[in-house]
Amino acid sequence: MSIRKLQNGTIPFRPRGKKPRFIKVIGDPRDARGLYCAMQRNIEHRAVMGSTESGQHSAERYIRDFIEWADARSVTHPEHVTQAVLERYRRWLYYYRKKDGAPLSIASQRSKLTPVKSFFKWLARTGQIPANPAAEIDLPRQVRRLPRHLLSIEEVEKVLAGADTSTTIGLRDRTMMEVLYATGMRRMEIAQLEIGDIDMDKCVVLIREGKGRKDRLIPLGERALHWVQHYLDTSRPRLSWNQLDNTLFLGQEGVGLSPTWLSTQVAHYVKKAQLGKNGGCHLFRHTMATLMLEGGADIRYIQAMLGHVELSTTQIYTQVAIKQLQKVHASTHPGALRHVRQENAPTHQPAPENAAEALLAALDAEAEEAAEAEKTEKEDLP
Repeated sequence: MSIRKLQNGTIPFRPRGKKPRFIKVIGDPRDARGLYCAMQRNIEHRAVMGSTESGQHSAERYIRDFIEWADARSVTHPEHVTQAVLERYRRWLYYYRKKDGAPLSIASQRSKLTPVKSFFKWLARTGQIPANPAAEIDLPRQVRRLPRHLLSIEEVEKVLAGADTSTTIGLRDRTMMEVLYATGMRRMEIAQLEIGDIDMDKCVVLIREGKGRKDRLIPLGERALHWVQHYLDTSRPRLSWNQLDNTLFLGQEGVGLSPTWLSTQVAHYVKKAQLGKNGGCHLFRHTMATLMLEGGADIRYIQAMLGHVELSTTQIYTQVAIKQLQKVHASTHPGALRHVRQENAPTHQPAPENAAEALLAALDAEAEEAAEAEKTEKEDLP
């Protein structure tokens, strides 16, 4: 996504409705029947059907990759794309090597193929091509593996202590990491948080339009709430210049922080702690879920915190009451309370044997997806 960013990763004001453009020119935009124009119609369809801007960007990014590959092989129109062409593209992705010589991960290959399959399915369904050439194209089998890095309670504290809270930026960064640790929210979700999303009285945070455009209300925890209040009283007034902007976390220029910069900044603090581990925002998300799981939290409560609709098991997400979720969060999350841990935690239902494994596998897949998205965003910068 071609968005010019300021030095500290913040995004200057951009009028609503003006979509960022990709830098690289692909296909022939003058050919109404070509792949490029077909892609633009598909992205418009996704927008009309309620796809988020990030979802539209991701789909366009990967369809563009295919169009660029196809154009180099004189495949310029949707009707020219056959099953054999797509099979060849899938093999090309398998043998592709990055600048460092490493192959694309299975998750990356799947991420690149999924929008292309959806694109041709839509073209066939809308009658723009006679048949769907991607109908028989199988996605690479996803490999489940445990996360490479997780933080212990002591390691989390060491990372958090790396922020100099005597400075405006250090206090902001400590508060951001405390919120990530307490809630496990995604980097996009914390980037778009507004002041009004924090309910100080009830100690909860509203995540508006998370992944899949789903809202969820989750506990914030007394400790994270303390840091948020401290940040609002001390740091944010020094950063804010636009009274109409209610974004919670601001950069030095007084505008919101980009998700990619957030990951880089958090990764800086992890590296600074010298733990021999690396990771960004998702490291806190994974750590939060694992520590709550080890603390005895029922899988469905962790699902509610993470915003997972369902896992790859037969266990389906069920909505839980916020007060019950707060009790579970306080009794199982080591950083939920400022002082003494609450007792008498709610009784948990036994989870299926593979539920915890499925949860961790889902988080690991998310981590790969987030890493791929971050890499893509950096590539698209001018």
